[in-house]
Amino acid sequence: MKKILLIFTFFISTLISAQRGGESVYSFLNLSTSARQLALGGAALTLGGDINMPLWNPATIDTTMNGKMGANYTSHLAGISLGSVTYATKVNEKLGMFHAGVTYLDYGSLTRADEGGNITGEFKAYDLAVSIGYAYPIKKTNLTLGANVKFINSLIDTYSSVGIAADIAVLYKSKKSPLEVSFVVRNIGTQLKTFNGTNEKIPLQIAFGASKRLAHVPLKWYVTLDNLQQWNISTSNPSNAVVDIEGNSTDEKISFANNAIRHAVIGAELFPDKKFTLRLGYNYRRAKELSIIDTRTFAGLSYGFGLRLKNLQLNYALTKFHPDSNSNTFSLIVNLNQ
Repeated sequence: MKKILLIFTFFISTLISAQRGGESVYSFLNLSTSARQLALGGAALTLGGDINMPLWNPATIDTTMNGKMGANYTSHLAGISLGSVTYATKVNEKLGMFHAGVTYLDYGSLTRADEGGNITGEFKAYDLAVSIGYAYPIKKTNLTLGANVKFINSLIDTYSSVGIAADIAVLYKSKKSPLEVSFVVRNIGTQLKTFNGTNEKIPLQIAFGASKRLAHVPLKWYVTLDNLQQWNISTSNPSNAVVDIEGNSTDEKISFANNAIRHAVIGAELFPDKKFTLRLGYNYRRAKELSIIDTRTFAGLSYGFGLRLKNLQLNYALTKFHPDSNSNTFSLIVNLNQ
């Protein structure tokens, strides 16, 4: 087992160091499409038995997903549509489970104009990723290793880009307590075809998360530390700028502790094993970046519910990605084997 973990760690460090400089591309890869996950803050790593979870953490692939299909849709911002379709199947006893998914971000019709501002028509833009995932439980341990391979295509009018990326994850499930811990490195990859000849880096993301179901209360909590690949993730909020009597503006100063807590996302499920589940999440970074002084925007908060029937699951989430707009996400999971 030590040899396997050593190889796993070396592989991650090698791929991370191979990232190219430049601006980030394919940022849609770090947008969750699962209503359950979004209701819990948008970053949970250990949603066991959820067919949509392997898009975010391939180590969660297990036999409970066999024959299940998920469809997710988010009415995002300004007419932008975000969604995904997922499916898992067991090939045979030797190979085990495979997971497949398609994620898309459709920007709709955009206005085309020339350099003088004259409108010349409309054009389309979209992002698309097709993923294949696999997980391997290490025998006689509580560990599972997982990986996704993603083929990416982006289109902006007549310009297009093609890329490839991988996710690598390890999941620990305690046999003595309902504790789950996971470490995930997402979007290790590169562009195979650029938009205009300039190679842009893939949006690498590293996260660590844990969850546990309480023994005497029907509650399961989730904690995630995301964006660990970069310490300073703070952005000054213009609403918090200080203006003196002479009209000079000073940007918000973000402390060490304030930046640290922006890496944390928390969530909780009430009645997690029942037919009807309530969910609540809080993303501190989103709350600070979307806050408006002297105005209650409820930014950072997300909530939703899950309804579980015999062969069908319906999940809903309401989240804020803009102070003046709500995003609604719907997820439908169907068991095709029953």
